[in-house]
Amino acid sequence: MKTKQQRYEALVHAFHADIYRYAVWLVKDTSVAEDIVQETFLRAWKSLDALQDEQAAKSWLITILKRENARRFERKQLPLVEIDEALLLDDIEPVQVSMQQRDIQRLLAGLSTEYREPLVLQLIFGFSGEEIAQQLNLNKNTVMTRLFRARNQIREALDNQASFRGSKNG
Repeated sequence: MKTKQQRYEALVHAFHADIYRYAVWLVKDTSVAEDIVQETFLRAWKSLDALQDEQAAKSWLITILKRENARRFERKQLPLVEIDEALLLDDIEPVQVSMQQRDIQRLLAGLSTEYREPLVLQLIFGFSGEEIAQQLNLNKNTVMTRLFRARNQIREALDNQASFRGSKNG
């Protein structure tokens, strides 16, 4: 039991900040993110013996977190309301966040899941193309193509915004 506790404490110490950061990005609400992270680590404790490869711990925790987030929606059905996403982002982001960072976050949120997921795994968690491929059960070339296209879509959108702003001011 002591060995399990030591492994668990090492796991929490090493990955709690990253898992929390991903949860906040995923759910856009710090209190919900805290709950999901707590549930994630509770499930990790319960199934810690199933973790064979310590190198895969971060991916394992991310998978648990995603499943916890999905469970949140299975438990209760929320009423659907049309809300402008830009308004939501303004309410939850700190004042210090620059306009360009908000634009990039908005553009990231606007990407399709197939492009957004690999890009977030690379940008937030620093996963390599090969690690992302393993995480998403994809071919590495597919992941690299999606990363390239995601970056291009964001770059083009930012260029369009800059030229639009320039033409309005000019």
